[in-house]
Amino acid sequence: MSRIQRILIVKLSSFGDVIHALPTLEGLRTAFPAAHITWLVEAAFAPLLMGHPALDEVWPVPRVRPGRKVEKDELLQLLRLARRMRVAAFDLVIDLQGLLKSAMWVALAKGKRKLGYDRTRELSYLALTERLAPYDPETHAVWRYLNVARHLGAPPAPPRFRLGLTPVLPPALLPLDRPLAVLHPGARWATKLWPAASWAHLADWLIREKKLAAVITGSAGDRDLADQICAQMQEKPLNLAGRTGLRELAGIMQQARLAVTADTGPMHLAAALGTRVVAVFGPTSPARTGPFGQGHRVVRLGLQCSPCFRRRCPEPRCLLDLPWHALRTACEKILSIDVKN
Repeated sequence: MSRIQRILIVKLSSFGDVIHALPTLEGLRTAFPAAHITWLVEAAFAPLLMGHPALDEVWPVPRVRPGRKVEKDELLQLLRLARRMRVAAFDLVIDLQGLLKSAMWVALAKGKRKLGYDRTRELSYLALTERLAPYDPETHAVWRYLNVARHLGAPPAPPRFRLGLTPVLPPALLPLDRPLAVLHPGARWATKLWPAASWAHLADWLIREKKLAAVITGSAGDRDLADQICAQMQEKPLNLAGRTGLRELAGIMQQARLAVTADTGPMHLAAALGTRVVAVFGPTSPARTGPFGQGHRVVRLGLQCSPCFRRRCPEPRCLLDLPWHALRTACEKILSIDVKN
């Protein structure tokens, strides 16, 4: 173990998965305090890692999507990075992604040991020289990744979440005159979306009955949903969907008394920052990717067909039939606690 001087972590995406892997980084740093640790990550998520005290380097990768033309500057970045991978010599390459897109970089990397789980998707394990026994798919992602560090000698310490970025509150929230509730309704899968009318009912209740300042967050792609929610509300929230970067989103989540989210990356960001979360789950499994830590609440119907992990469903009853007052009850329980864990 003492001979390991250079480590490459390959965890390209996604938002939540990068956050889930942060305790693994901490474990590796503890096990190899003098090692030079590099993380290969998609450029969109690099700000989560830049400046992390346990990391020496972050190598951003342009995201290449099937069916989309690769731009010239992206191609040049990929070629430069490929050359860099062939020049740098790593003692240990760790694939935490377990997909073809990570296996390609693992295969390209100049490394003595290439470690990951066996029987991962898309035959990605074929790029490894050392394979751990297949993981239990019902294990939470945090433990799945952290077990790799423990296999390498990391002590069994509680998972630690530190971010590379510094949270910053956007000017629109300064000064704060009331406790803050964040609503993050968007998600990449259509089947993860709770109806706008339900979000509107919940937001009105948080403002009117709980005397909270409600802010709606989201990506640029979530603006239509956020606008629909605002249009159906009687009270006035602050709609910042598509208007914040990662640092500002982290600042909002860190300041919040409560975050109510779909199953999406910012849910994990809020949990990592110590803010209690009420999470709406439908087609996915909270046992695998629910908000990690104590004090959070997951609300789901638990239909026989759920979790199905389907991105498309002709009639997603698991969320369409989930009443807004079920979220109200979960919020009440969290708001009755005065201090964050």
